[in-house]
Amino acid sequence: MDQKTVQDVRERLRAEVHRVVVGQDAVIELMVVALLAEGHVLLEGVPGTAKTLLAQTFAATLDLPFKRIQFTPDLMPGDVVGTNVFDFQSRTFVLTRGPVFTSVLLADEVNRTPPKTQSALLQAMQERSVTIDGTTHSLGDAFMVIATQNPIEQEGTYPLPEAQLDRFLFKVPVGYPSLAEEKAMVQLHGHRTAMARLAEFKVSPVADLAFLQETRALLAGLRMADEVVDYVVALARATRQHPSLLCGASPRAASMLATAARARAVLDGRDFVLPDDVKELVRPAFGHRVVLSPGAEVEGTTREAVLQQVVDQVPAPR
Repeated sequence: MDQKTVQDVRERLRAEVHRVVVGQDAVIELMVVALLAEGHVLLEGVPGTAKTLLAQTFAATLDLPFKRIQFTPDLMPGDVVGTNVFDFQSRTFVLTRGPVFTSVLLADEVNRTPPKTQSALLQAMQERSVTIDGTTHSLGDAFMVIATQNPIEQEGTYPLPEAQLDRFLFKVPVGYPSLAEEKAMVQLHGHRTAMARLAEFKVSPVADLAFLQETRALLAGLRMADEVVDYVVALARATRQHPSLLCGASPRAASMLATAARARAVLDGRDFVLPDDVKELVRPAFGHRVVLSPGAEVEGTTREAVLQQVVDQVPAPR
């Protein structure tokens, strides 16, 4: 596996997604970075911005098992991970596997279910395994969660616990399209009211498990200078000392940012990480992990503004 092959796959993947989804290039790029970095992605946007369609189309470009969970207020943890059911014929308990047993999991509208059910994904997202009645079951190294949520201001939503947010590599805002993109979208999908069926667009898989394993091995061997490592750690520590933040980025966030920076370098065809790789990924990697202080919230300060201050204040290595 060489970097040229990785770049070719990225371009083919983007082209396949664009068969169905118009625009959202920045979102697609972060999803590819997360895929290579073994991370999970949380897509946030108002209803009707094609979050679910984007997640389904992205999954269709991967030759991996895919399942979807529609999170609702009455969903229970057992509906996610599965449960042991007694078989009267064999007089033994048989595991009925939940939809979490897959490689790519779409957690649709994940914040429409209470925290009790949301927490069913905690072990799965961190350890790629689930424990049912004391027995641990592996989900495989390719396990990836693509979650969607509406802004918390929407009615009928529950905030995601900080512990679960910290397990997402990126939280990516899915905004409104540009004028040209919205016009192209209406031309493409304006003859139906239901969501587009992917079979109509003949989306083809362009990446499989072997590609992911080889690419991730390439990431592990990528050069990251000590100065760049220091820069990652300095950014994380600066968030913990910022007066506008009650809680800064965790050590896990720093490690994930470094991995994501390696993936971005590979996608750009380099065998070394630049400070710009880190700088470009700070906001999607740290934005959902930091917590504003009450005083900062009263003043109307945003997390994005605080992180921009951190990036501006921490000197990047030359």
